[in-house]
Amino acid sequence: KGQAYFEGSTTDATVRDLDHELLNEYATALGSTDPTRLMHSRTLVTPDGRLTVAGVLLFGEHPQSRYPEASLRVLRYRGTERGTGSRQMILSDVRYDGPIPRMLREAAQEVERIAPARTALRPDGRFGPVGLVPQDAWLEGMVNAVVHRSYSFMGDHIRVEVFDDRIEIHSPGRFPGISDPSNPLAINRFARNPRIARVCADLHFGQELGEGIKRMFEEMRLAGLADPEYHQTSGSVRLTLLTEAVDRELENRLPEGSRELLRAIRAVTHASTGDITRTIGISRPVAIRRLKALRDEGVIDWVGASPKDPRAYWRLRS
Repeated sequence: KGQAYFEGSTTDATVRDLDHELLNEYATALGSTDPTRLMHSRTLVTPDGRLTVAGVLLFGEHPQSRYPEASLRVLRYRGTERGTGSRQMILSDVRYDGPIPRMLREAAQEVERIAPARTALRPDGRFGPVGLVPQDAWLEGMVNAVVHRSYSFMGDHIRVEVFDDRIEIHSPGRFPGISDPSNPLAINRFARNPRIARVCADLHFGQELGEGIKRMFEEMRLAGLADPEYHQTSGSVRLTLLTEAVDRELENRLPEGSRELLRAIRAVTHASTGDITRTIGISRPVAIRRLKALRDEGVIDWVGASPKDPRAYWRLRS
């Protein structure tokens, strides 16, 4: 409730600080001839003419002058790792500022340009680049991040990180209430920013039906890819969309928790059994049983000089 209140709180900005071109586009899209009245009807402006936080973020000429971290950053990495220092693998890094609708449109164009792709026959009947991750999936994830992030938490910005094998979307703020990120399909709809959600739905960036996560799962499964993965930290949520194809029969044979275990192996370079148990919080016997099942199915390899090699580790099989 406190976070929903934040987007409705009053600022010192007035209608003079609006991006009037964008506001007129919004009014035209809704068939309105009075943009100011439309702003009042969406509670984006107070009776005395001051903008709410949502009004500034949606239609302010430069929202980042008041909220510096209300931006969206798109990064492209070479390969599958970020790297550090001299080994950093960043190929491009573009930060998008401005009002939310414009920021979303421009960032979506960049992600579509740099997303991992293959050459295949497209719906227009011509051969060309086809994204390995369905556009509907990553676009829904990015829109969700922008619409539902915690704008009261201004210590971080939204990041869309594109690798050769996945797209990761990082959003400041945790899931609301007692939502369980390990079971995202069971998460109930909650609009942390209802005014922003309403305007984005008006502009067809969303539908306010609470089915965005379900649609992402459906798109990934229709493409034969792994389900979307959510990871929640103390202050953010990370969505991972993998390009790897999934053998559903194999997945059904694997023990419970295998996907979380594979995520830990991917996240930790040269992950030992101890690293994995600490990362996902399970006992060593349980971890060993699951790791052996994954190895027997040809999903991972154990790398070591001897059974008691202290430097032994697990890795994903190519």
